[in-house]
Parts: sequence; structure tokens; C-alpha cells
Amino acid sequence: MKTTLDELQAFLVVVDTGSITAAARQLGQTTSGISRALGRLEEKLETTLLSRTTRRLELTEEGRAFLAHARAIVGAVDDAEEQMALRRQRPAGRLRVNAASPFMLHGVVPLVAGFRRRYPEITLELDTDDQVIDLLEQRTDVAIRIGQLRDSTLRARFLGSSALRILASPGYLAARGTPQAVSDLGDHTLLGFNHPDSLNQWPLRDAHGNSLRIVPDLAASSGETLRHLALGGEGLVCLSDFMTRRDRERGDLVQVLAADTLDVRQPINAVYYRNTQLAARIACFLDYLGEHMQEAG
Repeated sequence: MKTTLDELQAFLVVVDTGSITAAARQLGQTTSGISRALGRLEEKLETTLLSRTTRRLELTEEGRAFLAHARAIVGAVDDAEEQMALRRQRPAGRLRVNAASPFMLHGVVPLVAGFRRRYPEITLELDTDDQVIDLLEQRTDVAIRIGQLRDSTLRARFLGSSALRILASPGYLAARGTPQAVSDLGDHTLLGFNHPDSLNQWPLRDAHGNSLRIVPDLAASSGETLRHLALGGEGLVCLSDFMTRRDRERGDLVQVLAADTLDVRQPINAVYYRNTQLAARIACFLDYLGEHMQEAG
């Protein structure tokens, strides 16, 4: 068997991206080059791996059977290279990190300069998405997720937790007054999420002793949008500490109803697909992130 690693890589990327054109773009090659690599691979295996139509590519039964072997082979090579880098204590390679935009801006971006100084041979790619993504489909190495995890197919590493607080700008409080009790919230403009509705559950008790679920007077899909609205004096907001620490330190946002606020913390986890030992480049990133989250907390 004379199958090459480049041919296997071309096959995997075509499958993951769904087209030869997208694979060529991702690998920095020509479409004809990728097509030839697939042709050589099928010729060597004496079977058809992909059914080609004018609109899409589909794995044949033989292609699906070969796919797992190809991933294992490429993964084994990646592991070998990473282990050699780890032995030299110089983790290297491309690291694709995904997070919702608020955590990327407030939790990751401030750490990038220090991380790159410590690990100059790791190339970071930072992607933001406020929806839960498919790591394999998006070719993401690690994703940071806030809140309870639901996908049991992922491995997870707990990084820490972040408390929720009710906040407002000094300007808003000067104009509208500071609420002294939960019942006062009816006299205020409440900033919340248009989805999911679970994010509109504030760490307070209503008159019946139940967890308070607010109906926003002004709603947005992103916590970062709500943060800017609160900074602009548009109303009261409930946000996680990782987003607002600097705002609170500067006095740009002030906590209200502190005595009534329950100790509710959002877990922060790193999730990844990995069937073998955690890749060195991922491990050192998670170590660095966890270390600085503890310092900030």
C-alpha cells in the first residue's frame, strides 16, 4: 500500500467541508490538486470512496468504512508530532478556539499576548459563535461553553465558574433611582435576552420565594449587546462576572440588590473531541486559561 498522508488529509478535509472547492481553500491547494489526490487514493484502494454529483459529494459504503481508519491514521501522526513537541517542551501547531463573543472578548483576548509569549510556536485561530457548534464540522480543537453542558459526546474540562449580578450604570440609577427590594423592579427598565428564555432567570426570589424570571423591556441575543446597553444607561441587566469585572472596577456598572442576590454561578467548561491523550497544544492553552481565570476570580 502506497497511500500517502497528503491523500488521506485531502480525503478527510473534503468529507468535513463537503466539497473539493472548500477543501482546496482550507488546505491552500488547487481544486484540481485535491481531485487528483482523491483519484490516486481511490485507485490505490481499488474502490470508490465518494459519489460525485453536480451538487454534492456523498460517502459510499466503502468510503464510510475507510473514513474511521483514515481519521485514526492522521490522528496517530498528529499525536506522534505533538508528543515530540511536548518532549521538547515546545508545543506547536495550529489551535482553533471557539467561544461566544462575550467570553472571547473578555476571557480570551486579554490573555492572548501572554499566551503567545509563552508558546510562540502555537498559531491561534479565534472564532466566535453565540450558538453551540459542531466541533468536528467546524474543525475546532476546543470550544469554551458557559452554562450546563448537554452534549455527552464531548470531553470537558472545568475551568471555573462566574457569578451572576444585577447591574446598572450610575447614570441610570441617578435618573431612575436605585431599587431597594425585588418588588421595585416593576418600576425599572429590565434588559434581557430574546433567546434562550432561561437566561432571563435572575438570581433573585420573587414574592412567592421562587426563582425570578423577568420579562425584558428591551431584549437582545447577545450578552455583549446587553452590557453596552447597560453601560449606556438603558436599564438594569443581569450579567456574568467575567464580562463585567473591569466595568465594576472602574465604577461604570454598579451592583444593585446585592443583599437579595443569590449565589448563582455559571460553570465555564472547555469541550473537545479527543480519543487519545489530550494534545499538548490544547492542554497548555487550557492550563493557561484556567490559571488566569483563578487569578481573576
